[in-house]
Amino acid sequence: MLSFKEIFSGQKRLVGLDIGSNSLKLAEIISSSKGHYLNRFSEVPLPKGIIVDGVLADPASLSIKIREIFKHSGWGKKGVVTSIAGNSVIVKKVTLQQMNEAEFRELIHDEAGKYLPFDNMDDVNYDFQILGENNYNPNQMDIIIVAAKKEVVNSYLEAVTAAGQNVEIMDVAPFVLETLYEANYEFDNDEIVVIINIGASTTGINVIKGGMSIFTRDFSLGGNSITESLQEKYKTTFEEAEKMKIEGISNGSEGDNLDLKNSILEFAQPICLEIERSIDYFRSTFGGEDIKQILLAGGSAKVYNLVKHLSETLNVKTELINPFLKIGYNKRSIDVKNLESIKPVAATAIGLGLRKIGDK
Repeated sequence: MLSFKEIFSGQKRLVGLDIGSNSLKLAEIISSSKGHYLNRFSEVPLPKGIIVDGVLADPASLSIKIREIFKHSGWGKKGVVTSIAGNSVIVKKVTLQQMNEAEFRELIHDEAGKYLPFDNMDDVNYDFQILGENNYNPNQMDIIIVAAKKEVVNSYLEAVTAAGQNVEIMDVAPFVLETLYEANYEFDNDEIVVIINIGASTTGINVIKGGMSIFTRDFSLGGNSITESLQEKYKTTFEEAEKMKIEGISNGSEGDNLDLKNSILEFAQPICLEIERSIDYFRSTFGGEDIKQILLAGGSAKVYNLVKHLSETLNVKTELINPFLKIGYNKRSIDVKNLESIKPVAATAIGLGLRKIGDK
């Protein structure tokens, strides 16, 4: 997997910290020869305005909330794995003549303008992964490049450090769920799966073939747009609208509930249309390859009837991602009654918690 920065501080046990625009999620994964299990999971809400489109707008407030979630979890100092997402990250696939990693890194640094929208790579954290030979030309290779401005990456690193924790690995959101997928699902080398992470303010799409990313796209629409539209229409609180969005039930009559369900689908349409456009673009660009399955993650993946609607619209089997197909959980610290509801919410934090120092 791809990472921007690894700091070797001697920490052996890492925890995954998912920094979203609406909440923080913290997951501790214990790994042994018998497999992985989720030992502890915590979530605390984030006030609006701290994270805006993946950019950290209020570092001091984020540090306060990070301290809060670690205190709530009963943890002291840990090695943290976190990630950045949204428009602050550039993910691009390129095809080049065969060369080794050192040669390619030098090429990217010297000729960045050809591949990335940055004038000076000294201001950028970047990494890449060689996917292998190009399907149509064995003399060329396919490569995924990931880049973000150092000031964006450093703002997150400094906020976590100010909260008294050490960042061991800084990952990028699309590849976090790839880690989770690899740990839980069986797949063949030619199988294509799409993982869609629908957050509060952004949606990320990652197309995976044989367990490896071949296409990604982010757009600035998420579940908050549905909640805010419901809040305005039904003159209710944001919290109540959030509940209505997930459950599809109001306090009114059966007719009112039907109106609510129709409204949820109507307000979700902009997100669904962007997802559909992305899938269509992938199919047209990659020769119309067959998609086996779509997996939805993120808190807004639970929007009422969204799974069914996308499955019918895209004509592809669609379901919520399940982090617990092969990963167990600590029944003493995690209530089994809450397990179903946390599956898509905890997915990114669990994916982060699976990372190990030295991963690539």
